[in-house]
Amino acid sequence: MDNKVPQQINDIVGDNVKKLAQLFPSVVKDGEVDFEALKEELGQFEEAGSEKYELTWAGKKNAKKIAQEDVIGRTLKFIPEDSKNADTTENLYIEGDNLEVLKMLRQNYYGAIKMIYIDPPYNTGSDFVYNDSFIMSQEEADVAEENIDILGERFTINRDSGNKFHANWLSMIYSRLKLARELLQDNGIILINMDENEITNLQKLCVEIFGEQNDLGTIIWDKRNPKGDARGVSYQHEYILVYAKNKVSFLENCSMQRPKKNAQMMISRARTLFSKISDNYSLEDANKEFAQWVNKQINLSGGEKAYKKIDEEGRLYRAVSMAWPNKKTAPDDYFVPLLHPMTGKICPVPDRGWRNPSSTMKELLSKNLVVFGKDETTQPGRKYLLEENLYENIPSLIYYGGSDTALLDKLGVPFDTPKVVDVCKEHILSFTKDNDIILDFFSGSCTVAHAVMESNYSDNGKRKYIMIQIPEKCEEGTALYNKGFDTICEAGIERIRRAGDKIKSEHPDADIDIGFKVFRTANTNIKWNSLTDMGQLDINQL
Repeated sequence: MDNKVPQQINDIVGDNVKKLAQLFPSVVKDGEVDFEALKEELGQFEEAGSEKYELTWAGKKNAKKIAQEDVIGRTLKFIPEDSKNADTTENLYIEGDNLEVLKMLRQNYYGAIKMIYIDPPYNTGSDFVYNDSFIMSQEEADVAEENIDILGERFTINRDSGNKFHANWLSMIYSRLKLARELLQDNGIILINMDENEITNLQKLCVEIFGEQNDLGTIIWDKRNPKGDARGVSYQHEYILVYAKNKVSFLENCSMQRPKKNAQMMISRARTLFSKISDNYSLEDANKEFAQWVNKQINLSGGEKAYKKIDEEGRLYRAVSMAWPNKKTAPDDYFVPLLHPMTGKICPVPDRGWRNPSSTMKELLSKNLVVFGKDETTQPGRKYLLEENLYENIPSLIYYGGSDTALLDKLGVPFDTPKVVDVCKEHILSFTKDNDIILDFFSGSCTVAHAVMESNYSDNGKRKYIMIQIPEKCEEGTALYNKGFDTICEAGIERIRRAGDKIKSEHPDADIDIGFKVFRTANTNIKWNSLTDMGQLDINQL
């Protein structure tokens, strides 16, 4: 044994570098501090002095400046007529430029968001990239205050024929991700949907902003709908990048597992039948009805169908023999007698002994995990609960070839290519719980808000959401325009309203928050950062 004491007891410099990396991941590269990058994080911008490994583009320095600039003369105006259950809800929908809104939220939500789930513009050559200039003339300010069409002032189409095609997109997303990181809890997580157009640039950007050490992996979403106009390989997948703010903290507090969809469905059905038990409806009736329901489910595997019994506590289980599995006889400690709970008589013991020792058998009995027959003549079995097999590791590849087009048509809000509720719900259930706050600052069709409500119904959670969307006009001739919607915000709000009503109509006893407060960016003579000091209402009070 080596009893030598190392000369270096405290690695003070190394510890300080690690702390610096947690505050500013982009300034620590390969274990060394990039002091030029540190100066920029602290608001001092100079020309780069030497070459180094990094992602750079024309406009990056300006994007850093924009992320640090304050918002002057702007606030959030409460819109009660567009809100729902405003007196009780904790959900927010905010109309406005997301860069501006993220800066406003920083005062009250710094380090408060558990999950950020965004689907930003993919930079296809026809989607919108925001024009991040908050220097407005009086005429422009009047336009914004009156909520007239602001397309010309707020964002433009990033044409792939432009000489700064990638640079414009990178500048747009960079400043927003910088602000987004500050809103995350220390154990928070961000998921970003992206296709092949900017995935390589986005991965490098996330390494710089969140740190390579906080990369939790990339999920490949196989959508099973290859693009018909491909000029090379026909893509049928998209990417979901997953980064933690602090990977160590995340893994200490969160599980990298997802709930099995079929298992959730089966348990929910069993609970519904169990709740019907009364003088006229017995546990035997519940089991019979559940077995009939299971036999009709074509998507259940044989292993899942084995969980077809409901016990006295409403738990779903399958029974397995507890006999010693080997040909040789078990030790004496594996022959403990079991008394039938009703008759009080000894049940048959397996010839070669039980599968478990006496201590384990006592524990199984205390947890009601032993299945007895009608009397002592039947050998007891081991009860395996479905809830013990409810989760599985999150895979790097998910298959979902469907879309929510039919769902949105039924709701009367026909968004084009929206995110899929089931995919969002799966990740929300995997990474969040209880009262966590989930933010989407490219909310569009508001799939994330819909998925939050569905998730809360699934596990009785109290999650809250914040949706942010610029009031982009619905183009003439589009399905939304033909339905009478003027802006994407108007359609998104209506989608949340109708989705919440649908969930409540299908599950009237569900205790979930289907309301939301609507806010809109507007002019004010008060600097947002000084609202609290001046005794004004902050966003939580609103």
